[in-house]
Amino acid sequence: MRLTDWQLAFEEHLLAETPVANSGFAATLLGGPTLDVDTGLAIYHNAYLSRLQEVLRHDFGAIWYWLGDDEFAALTAVYLRRYPSAHYSLRWLGERFPAFILEHLVAEQSAPLAELARLEWAFTLAFDAPQGQPLTLNAMAQLPAEDWPGLQVTLAPSVQQLLCRFNSVALWRASKEAADFPDSQALDSAHICLVWRHENVCHYRSLDPAQSAALAGMVTTGWSFSELCAELAVTYAEGASLQAVTWLKQWVQDGLLERRGS
Repeated sequence: MRLTDWQLAFEEHLLAETPVANSGFAATLLGGPTLDVDTGLAIYHNAYLSRLQEVLRHDFGAIWYWLGDDEFAALTAVYLRRYPSAHYSLRWLGERFPAFILEHLVAEQSAPLAELARLEWAFTLAFDAPQGQPLTLNAMAQLPAEDWPGLQVTLAPSVQQLLCRFNSVALWRASKEAADFPDSQALDSAHICLVWRHENVCHYRSLDPAQSAALAGMVTTGWSFSELCAELAVTYAEGASLQAVTWLKQWVQDGLLERRGS
């Protein structure tokens, strides 16, 4: 058997549903005085699956906390058979896990579980994102007055936005605090949750609809600061400029924004 054929046969064994090795492949190996071939191959098979599941427990700790050991192990075993690790870095192993949950489970169970998985994956993406050049309060203080009306911003690279229809943030927080796990519930109204990294620490915050719309106007629609003030004037009248500055200061202080075109 050529080396490449043997490597492919070993890979096939590791990815198989059962730890029992193909007899033809097993015949190419020699056992030792204390460990026969079949037992050794079974150990490799189970250890490989166990290592991948350990990565998923780390990346989706709240899902593990929700389901418990046995259900999480069963779910991730099916996931790994359907979507085997295809990247040299295990960092990407869970990329398809939220979508898989929607595929694999009934809608009533999958929707809140998949949303929680997306929230957890957002933390992974935020932590590994490029640093970028977030605006600072000091830089804003030095901005010439004539530049304020045309100021445009975009999100810093680490910022992830998640539309939450369930109490996923409360579920995630309970898992991190090892507290009593609340029942999964649909929210009266959906909200945007931001996840981002600032000074090497991941943060999260839910936005009310007004602030969410204002932020989307600037970073997605491309409003300038003067256009933000004009939009807010419909609701806040003479207080529009103050509200715009208050939110902008908060976004900059949190490290959410970069200057567009910088």
